[in-house]
Amino acid sequence: MQNFAAPAQTLVAEMTAAAAAEPQRAVAFQGAPGANSHVAAREAFPDGLPLPCFDFVDAIDAVKDGRADCAVIPIENSLHGRVADMHFLLPESGLAITGEHFLPIRHALIGRGPVSEIRQAMSHPQALGQCRHWLRAHGIEPVTYPDTAGAAAMVAELADPAIAALAPPGAAALYGLDLLATDIADADHNMTRFVTLARGSRPAVGEGPWMTTLIFEVKNIPAALYKAMGGFATNGVNMTKLESYQRGGSFAATEFYADVEGKTGDPGFDRAVEELGFHSKWVRLLGTYRQARARG
Repeated sequence: MQNFAAPAQTLVAEMTAAAAAEPQRAVAFQGAPGANSHVAAREAFPDGLPLPCFDFVDAIDAVKDGRADCAVIPIENSLHGRVADMHFLLPESGLAITGEHFLPIRHALIGRGPVSEIRQAMSHPQALGQCRHWLRAHGIEPVTYPDTAGAAAMVAELADPAIAALAPPGAAALYGLDLLATDIADADHNMTRFVTLARGSRPAVGEGPWMTTLIFEVKNIPAALYKAMGGFATNGVNMTKLESYQRGGSFAATEFYADVEGKTGDPGFDRAVEELGFHSKWVRLLGTYRQARARG
């Protein structure tokens, strides 16, 4: 809590105390009260007790330590791509993905204004990237901050009319600031996908459709990825996402993150994953969960 700006600390203390009293209802999220992750946590778990955490590692640790039942973490955005570090934090966390939630993002410029006097805008790198054209057009310099609502709290603390924040509109009232401009993202389809992380996987029972997230590393031989993907094609299993990333700075071994429609126990899915394993050094399932919205 000591890392949050002073205007946020009272709210953080109240929410942390409530979550500590009923950890089985606590839902950890990264950011100060009013952040998009806070909004997503409330929508995904209406009966939960949102627990603000300063960074992603803190939110993950809250679940691992039993201070929260789960965490709601952003993983990708329709405008700005994947959220930095999540491909590394997810497998290292030891937690399982048990759900997903999609949140339309509506950024607002919050401060003491007017807009013509704003010289800097503070926010999370994702928010700054999603509004970069608007900021450039208004001559406003982007300034990185760990989260959106936390930036609003810092702007309230600084009380400098030349510094504003990019944050959800609701953060303005929380921190006594003015809404200077709304809906300023560079595209109308701005959407962030969140995943729910818990200490153990949840059985995939009931109606689907189901999604499974997995990571793998192919063998360092010609056509390894092509062969590894073949099992999904021949078994009619749809892969909705495939991203590569490097670990360890070797630039030799490429790891992949994938979202695949289906679940363990489906014959086609099982055969596809078996063939993937044959052509990979290792395969790890991060979780199976019900799709929050249809793909395609």
